[in-house]
Amino acid sequence: MNILFVIADQLAAQALPAYGNRVVRTPNLDRIASEGVVFENAYCSAPLCAPSRASFITGCLPSRLGVYDNGAELPASIPTMAHRLRALGYRTCLAGKMHFIGPDQLHGFEERVTPDIYPAGLHWIPDWDAPLSEHKPWYHDMSSVFEAGISEASLQMDYDEQVVLRSSQSIIELARADDRRPFLLVASFSHPHDPWEIPAAYWDIYKDARIDLPSVPALSDDALDPHSRRIREMCGGLGVEVPDEAVLRARRAHYAAISYVDEKIGRLLEVLEAVGLRDSTAVVFAADHGEMLGERGLWYKMTFFEPSAAVPLIVSMPGTFSPRRVSANVSLLDLVPTFAELAGGQVEITEDLDGRSLVPLLDGAGSRHDPVVAEYLAEGAVAPVVMIRRGSMKFITSPGDPDQLFDLSNDPHEMTNLAAAPEQAHEVSTFRDDVAARWDLADLGEKVVASQRRRRLIANALSLGQQPDWDYRTADDTGEEYVRGADFWAPFKRARLGGNKPAG
Repeated sequence: MNILFVIADQLAAQALPAYGNRVVRTPNLDRIASEGVVFENAYCSAPLCAPSRASFITGCLPSRLGVYDNGAELPASIPTMAHRLRALGYRTCLAGKMHFIGPDQLHGFEERVTPDIYPAGLHWIPDWDAPLSEHKPWYHDMSSVFEAGISEASLQMDYDEQVVLRSSQSIIELARADDRRPFLLVASFSHPHDPWEIPAAYWDIYKDARIDLPSVPALSDDALDPHSRRIREMCGGLGVEVPDEAVLRARRAHYAAISYVDEKIGRLLEVLEAVGLRDSTAVVFAADHGEMLGERGLWYKMTFFEPSAAVPLIVSMPGTFSPRRVSANVSLLDLVPTFAELAGGQVEITEDLDGRSLVPLLDGAGSRHDPVVAEYLAEGAVAPVVMIRRGSMKFITSPGDPDQLFDLSNDPHEMTNLAAAPEQAHEVSTFRDDVAARWDLADLGEKVVASQRRRRLIANALSLGQQPDWDYRTADDTGEEYVRGADFWAPFKRARLGGNKPAG
């Protein structure tokens, strides 16, 4: 069985019709959801790009890997899904974003047919020693919200057009190759990650749509939990009022970007059909993490509320697995053992692998998969933030902050923190015991800070004299048109064409 693994960037499960959204239009994802297995409660292991991606490609939590943030290296000695499937006789190919930091830009893939959109160097290193007010040039800010709208060209569009083109070419080449090995092809798009600048053709899909406001209105700065308040401060949102008009415009632009990705997925499905490989290819769709999109007045990710931490996960294998919806709690950590089992092999579950195969859930033989765990160890935090979901209960804790406990069956928008409720004392105690068994949070916090300090020293040293170049380049593509170095925003501004047009 071939595997086509398609990844969207910063897409919440609740933003898709397959998960109940009545505004967003995604006919291609709707089709694979209708013929596939939809995991209703799937979570990323970290609500941030590089840690999440390093985690789901290895099956290990970020804290095991040392990939704490977007400036942390994934060691070349850690086996990935590409290594494991390659050892089982698969061809392995990567197109698009994977946000690998460090000199190894393949991590088991035989081919990488595009550069990465983001830099491979030690540029985006958080500093828990510094105050949040010390803004860094790669931090999220509120410009993506206030400047969302129409742009006929953008950096992300340039990139994703290359991803779909090279992925399509790879499918064709794999179909006609003399090498008859099955393949793992990862096609990873940059959309619908902010900044939300999208051509009028996609913006106009929502011309007559009734764009929804957030389910949970903006909370005041003082009403936010401490971690959420820090994230808002880091993004420059403290004391900033976002009027409904700007919220609706940003949500419309994000929805348009989702429709753009859906169109590209449709193109890949068309190519699979055209070359006769659809029936022998498992199509797996997921996102690296979610997007708050104004819920509670928060934007982007970096929290464990559902819009940030819950992700879509759809597996379409017509003729192998019957269409079904699975309510069990699962994790992107589960993809490595799942892919290995689909490839005819097994991954021995050891203390160094945190995922479990989803195949029993895919074929209907399994029902429970609890618990799901996740971590946040990057910018905006001051200590490790960890989450455990078991059944309908979600527990979030961080040293120095009040615990949070939500019953998602009765409180899907996470409005009532039950951690201090007397009737939940046993539940909270059980979760705290589980946290203590899984993590030494004080020790982990020290390791994170030590890693940040080491990497800052190395980055400062490497900035002097002849500088190393770890960015991946293809034979006909320099990659220089994408984000390189510490300045996140300048390349987006250079690529924008007709941005911020009045949006009707």
